[in-house]
Amino acid sequence: MRQTSVTYRQSREDSIMDVGFIGLGRMGRPMASNLCRRGFRLIVNDINADAVSELEALQARAARTVAEVAGAGDVIVTMLPNSAVVQAVVGGAEGVIAQARPGAVVMDMSTIDPETTDRLARQARERGIGFVDAPVGRLASHADRGESLFMVGAEAEDFARVKPLLEAMGSTIYHCGGPGSGTRTKLVNNLLAVASCQMNAEALALSQRFGLQLERTLDVLYGTTAVNGQLKVAWPSKVLAGDTAPGFTIDLAHKDLTLIVEAASAAKVPLPMVAAAREAFSAARARGFGGQDFSAMVDAHCDMAGIDKPRLG
Repeated sequence: MRQTSVTYRQSREDSIMDVGFIGLGRMGRPMASNLCRRGFRLIVNDINADAVSELEALQARAARTVAEVAGAGDVIVTMLPNSAVVQAVVGGAEGVIAQARPGAVVMDMSTIDPETTDRLARQARERGIGFVDAPVGRLASHADRGESLFMVGAEAEDFARVKPLLEAMGSTIYHCGGPGSGTRTKLVNNLLAVASCQMNAEALALSQRFGLQLERTLDVLYGTTAVNGQLKVAWPSKVLAGDTAPGFTIDLAHKDLTLIVEAASAAKVPLPMVAAAREAFSAARARGFGGQDFSAMVDAHCDMAGIDKPRLG
């Protein structure tokens, strides 16, 4: 399996591509906006009228139905919340695959279970339509700046078709293999990202209980092999600064942990630490933390223990 990393390069040919985009949430909206700014002609659809209006202001065309989007695009992009919604929107009787014109490419960028991705790839292939799974790495703030990372599962020809779009939306692209490999790579990535968040939360909650100075504790952790990107890069500007506005919510992290546990179970790979992390995220959701940034897991642990939340001065 060969990995390819590329960065943005605009061309005149790219600017005339017609792109359908379904799903204008916190990640999809800035990604679609970046496509508009790079000269792609977009037709968009979302249940949120305000999000559609924001894209219309960037010269995108609004579509009333999924079928209208599917029939108008050379490439149809979906960025949706879960497997069930992707199955309905992409694979349903009136969905993208059923309504797309022959030779089009469907690119799903959602984080979903691998079985759904595999099923949709087969369905697309049977209709002579290309299928790409390209889930997104990094956070919503990176999407705003056009700095997302993409993990792409696609046949070589389809990868070449969608690469100009990915270059316009992000800064790093990895072609991980054939259809389904992008989704599976995303689950491996999020296993470490979310499980590390849980370990960081427990460590800092214990530090708080011990009455340790937060700044000095972090200095020590940054100087040993205990350091990780969440703790050193993300947390000082998020929860430790008192900012728990969601870039990636506890609810979404719990969803991804569930996908990981279920996919691993189907593959007969035991993941006891991940299963425990999922239950910790369940407890945080039960205490009302689900809509906060997933770095707020440390606040949830401190809340459960009845101790002060850790904050940098």
